[in-house]
Amino acid sequence: MSESTYAAIRDRVDALADELIEVSHAIHARPELAFEEYFACETLTNKLAEHDFEPDTGVFTLETAFEAKIQGAQPGPTVAILAEYDALPGIGHACGHNIIATSALGAALALQAVADRLPGNIRLLGTPAEERGGGKEIMARAGAFEGVDAAMMIHPAGVNLASMPCICVAEVEVIYHGKSAHASAMPHKGVNALDGLLLAYQAISNLRQHIRSTERIHGIITEGGQAPNIVPDKTSGDFYVRAANEKDLAALKPRVQACFEAGARGSGCEVEVNWANVDYLDLNTNWPLADQFQAHAEELGRDFVPYEDAVKFGAGSTDMGNVSYRVPSIHPMLAVAPPNVVIHNPEFEKWAGSEKGDLAILDGAKALALTTADYLLSPGLQEQATHAYNVSKGLA
Repeated sequence: MSESTYAAIRDRVDALADELIEVSHAIHARPELAFEEYFACETLTNKLAEHDFEPDTGVFTLETAFEAKIQGAQPGPTVAILAEYDALPGIGHACGHNIIATSALGAALALQAVADRLPGNIRLLGTPAEERGGGKEIMARAGAFEGVDAAMMIHPAGVNLASMPCICVAEVEVIYHGKSAHASAMPHKGVNALDGLLLAYQAISNLRQHIRSTERIHGIITEGGQAPNIVPDKTSGDFYVRAANEKDLAALKPRVQACFEAGARGSGCEVEVNWANVDYLDLNTNWPLADQFQAHAEELGRDFVPYEDAVKFGAGSTDMGNVSYRVPSIHPMLAVAPPNVVIHNPEFEKWAGSEKGDLAILDGAKALALTTADYLLSPGLQEQATHAYNVSKGLA
């Protein structure tokens, strides 16, 4: 790619800096939970419309999803740039999705400025419900990634990484039904739903001793009863079950299911075990694209932690993993906070709205747009990315 095209992309992001930061701060100030991101969706699509896009909303079965398209000067591959914008209960954008959304927005606006130099197509996809519900998987099942040759996004963090260390996760809600009674006057007439949940919780704690180091099980009690002197007739909890890959997750889930059923048997309760419709997969990083992104981000002044050291910072889960098993994908991380401040921490929420967070928007937009342009203009990079993806899937 010519230096003039590189320069045009960088200059376009710089020219839009104030607008992008304003959008980010607006989304940061009004956090919305999964599937409820009406303000964020409207803010992003309104900004696109201001710049002559014609975004569609309510796409791929999700009311708060959107899509905006850029058509290049001639036929070629299609790249999807993904925006997330849901927040967390109680701690808002402590995962920095305002940064993800506006970096994707900035990348699309930058690529719009050089569309007459590019073959192929670019699709900006607004993808709700990453924190729960698996929005990208829902959209994928509705055809969101049909015809897409590569997909990419960034995520804020405490360090710069070419890829996010990820493992699979399954979400499950469990509900115990017992029989209420006065806990002092007639306890013998009650069936204690809290006992059922606590027995299951203890069984899961015991199970943790005998699972792989790459596996995790954790949960909370969301309903424990109404009053100490009433035998609880209903209790509930939410749990996450994690494993390194889809095969290990499939093997672990029945063991957790058995713990829930044991709680019911031991307490005499009835139990509902409601596994989520979507499991989040591990991230199948496309390294030719990830390396290209890292090179651009390093040119912008960012120092990256070697990926082999990344596991020291733990492993999370993302529905981008599901996308990565459908098309060549990357999910790099850009530092917006000190290394000791981790995502999903209340302190991280402050950094997501800071000047360092603002810089990540601009750097992320530039690196995403530059990597996209490289891919569209380079048949060699396209071949490398496709070959790496096929190898990862056992197809080559």
